[in-house]
Amino acid sequence: MEKAIIYVISDSVGETAEFVTKAALSQFMNENDYEIYRIPYVENTEVLRGAVYHAKQLGAMIGFTLVNPLFRNFLLEEAANKKVECVDIMGPMLQAMERKYHKKPIQKPGLIHKLDEDYFRKVEAIEFAVRFDDGRDPRGVDQADIVLIGVSRTSKTPLSQYLAHKQLKVANIPIVPEVEPPSSLFEIPSHKCIGLRISPEKLNDIRKERLKSLGLDDQAIYANMSRIEAELDYFDSIIHQLGCPVIDVSNKAVEETANIVLSMINQPYWDLHGNQVNE
Repeated sequence: MEKAIIYVISDSVGETAEFVTKAALSQFMNENDYEIYRIPYVENTEVLRGAVYHAKQLGAMIGFTLVNPLFRNFLLEEAANKKVECVDIMGPMLQAMERKYHKKPIQKPGLIHKLDEDYFRKVEAIEFAVRFDDGRDPRGVDQADIVLIGVSRTSKTPLSQYLAHKQLKVANIPIVPEVEPPSSLFEIPSHKCIGLRISPEKLNDIRKERLKSLGLDDQAIYANMSRIEAELDYFDSIIHQLGCPVIDVSNKAVEETANIVLSMINQPYWDLHGNQVNE
């Protein structure tokens, strides 16, 4: 038995048409019994005319996703004239949605792939934030769009995750007096780094609550005011060396801090790669 041949035609990549075609074919035959010829990025009717001609010669059928109604109508008419089986995979759905929502489709190919690209960039940013959280791998400093620094309990991790959902690759570095920050922190452009400052009193409250939630004594050194003040003094000394912008997070929700970060990085005088931009 000769293999079944199906032409898949699209004014974009053609993945949707091929996926639907394969799903339907699976109800009739296995993968060894058919071949799919994909014709993507159709830009004129001559390509469609040629596809119908070859389909006729090979006894093939056609499945297509064309958002341009002129292309859809031309292909259907040409296939009907040549008596080639031709299936409009997307057209009926577009027409139904046009009736339902009382609006015209944009008629721009490839929009779903743009959404997919945005999705994968977001996933990549989230994975980056997890990998380079809390200074566990200092190599993230060089690769990040933004580096957050601050003492413990200044919301570095949740802020990194929130910004990752905005497709930003964020690394965060804890500032601890006994531990030298990675040398790469002092080599990146200063505006790529953002310090998170907090008042001693607020930090004391947060750390006490954290210790209680862990079933520990809230008088531990972690929540001791002298220790907190020493950590914040060290933080200020690092900020002074870096010359980077600072956000006071004492009374701010993560979302509020994130919006400030986003507004800072969107200022016209610098970009995420440290390139100076004319005001």
